[in-house]
Amino acid sequence: MAPIIKAMDNYPEQINHLLIHTGQHYDAHMSKSFFDDLGLPKPDIDLGIGSGSHAEQTGNVMMAFEKICLEEAPELVIVVGDVNSTMACTITAKKLGIKVAHVEAGLRSGDMSMPEEINRLCTDVLCDFLFTTDLLANRNLEKEGRDPGKIFFVGNVMIDTLLKHRSIAKRIDLVSRLGILPGRYAALTLHRPSNVDDRQTLKQILEALSEIASNTPIIFPVHPRTKKMISRFGLDCFLSKEPGKNGIFAVNPLGYLEFLHLTMFAKMVITDSGGLQEETTVLGVPCLTLRNNTERPITCTQGTNVLVGNQKAQIIDAAGKILAGHVKKGRIPEKWDGKAAERIVQVLFDHFNSAIPGTRT
Repeated sequence: MAPIIKAMDNYPEQINHLLIHTGQHYDAHMSKSFFDDLGLPKPDIDLGIGSGSHAEQTGNVMMAFEKICLEEAPELVIVVGDVNSTMACTITAKKLGIKVAHVEAGLRSGDMSMPEEINRLCTDVLCDFLFTTDLLANRNLEKEGRDPGKIFFVGNVMIDTLLKHRSIAKRIDLVSRLGILPGRYAALTLHRPSNVDDRQTLKQILEALSEIASNTPIIFPVHPRTKKMISRFGLDCFLSKEPGKNGIFAVNPLGYLEFLHLTMFAKMVITDSGGLQEETTVLGVPCLTLRNNTERPITCTQGTNVLVGNQKAQIIDAAGKILAGHVKKGRIPEKWDGKAAERIVQVLFDHFNSAIPGTRT
């Protein structure tokens, strides 16, 4: 949302906006630090939802957000990504007759076991504006019967944020503080239920990573949920607390700028995240994704991403090729140029001003 808010602020007389933080992501390292790092204003409203099952979280967001919509009567709600809050706020707004715009629309993995896939499908059926990151997403939406007049290929707002902050992140001294050398380590993220909720699967991944880490250190900012599962399964023995040496070195979750710094200087990134596949593509850093599918296939066809699944042999083989110098060369996709938010706001501004001249959106 940071670049979108900045773009809206270019129209101070025409656009009045409120920033709502649902509180779905509430860890201080993984939420508050992002507001600080990205220069986001303090949310106008914080719903403070917190954790819970998918049904609990979705229902609680809907009930809390409905009250805001009734009080504020917005003409438009903008939702981003594919989390439970995205779907919950979309359903709530539409039932109240409010228009909704979805940023990162049309992304599809084809994997209905992913909660995010369900969120994406439900959200895109309902939205009035579908802002896509690439033309593959456009085609997905068109195949599903969405009105082409609602689909806008604008580029990637996450890349807007990356390009704006890359020079700042580059100057952070995190890598040197960890006692490692640029280009001589791998960065790791791991949090998906399919990878961390089953002991045998998680153990197999950690065994593969340990073998890779015998040749190059792996820096692992541990997601709170993953940390809990590693401890529950008795797999803490795979993690090292000695920085600068070979092994899987566990650190606390990092803020946006610190993690961007870690990513840009890595030999490779190993992840099951979605957005990180895009960021490594723009940074030109090899990325191994521990999944069998991705909702961001352009990172594989044009970028530096390779899907390797979560089987030990495949992970070791793919990492070994990178360590041996066999690196996939990628290119930056069309419109990933730092101007996606400007295009989004322009579409919305033009629409509302053509519908009702002089309106406040």
